[in-house]
Amino acid sequence: MANWYERHIVPHIIRLGCGCQLLAEKREPIIRQARGRVLELGIGAGANLPLYQTGNVTELIGIEPSDELRSMASATPAAMRLGARLLDACGEDLPFADASFDTVVCTFTLCTVADERRTLAEARRVLRPGGIFLFCEHGRADDPGVARWQDRLDPAWKRVFGGCHLSRPVSATISDYFTMASCERGYQERMPRFAGWMERGCAVAA
Repeated sequence: MANWYERHIVPHIIRLGCGCQLLAEKREPIIRQARGRVLELGIGAGANLPLYQTGNVTELIGIEPSDELRSMASATPAAMRLGARLLDACGEDLPFADASFDTVVCTFTLCTVADERRTLAEARRVLRPGGIFLFCEHGRADDPGVARWQDRLDPAWKRVFGGCHLSRPVSATISDYFTMASCERGYQERMPRFAGWMERGCAVAA
């Protein structure tokens, strides 16, 4: 059961942090590629919802285990415009049939799930052959010196930011489950390097 801080403070940190313009600029080109029946993992407070193209998305389902974040997302005008269905579920155990989605979206979520590999395996399971996995994540930097700082800061960072990890590899792990079609990697400007390594792209369920 979440404690008081996790229920009342962390959701607002996530809403403000993930909803900032700096990260919206990173996510927007990724979200606009979503098509067909779409599943968003860890929809949070709904920061991605205004970015979806209604003409390309036939159905949008978002999962989010936090009651507080799910309520924030469901109250947004974009959720109503898209007719989004928001469900209480986690990435490690998706309540959907095999090959039932055209697109899975994952932004700033792999850092926080309890088991990123199980989450990716589940995402692969529910994607139809040829379906796309769209991602925009922060994670482990290429530079050994920065990565060492990420390892040092991870325990405290997780406590403050609701289980978020600084040091998880992104595209290298995704490539174990999908065929990488495109990937951009590098530091985000105006962010400290230990928290600013970003990777975004598109992978295919072969």
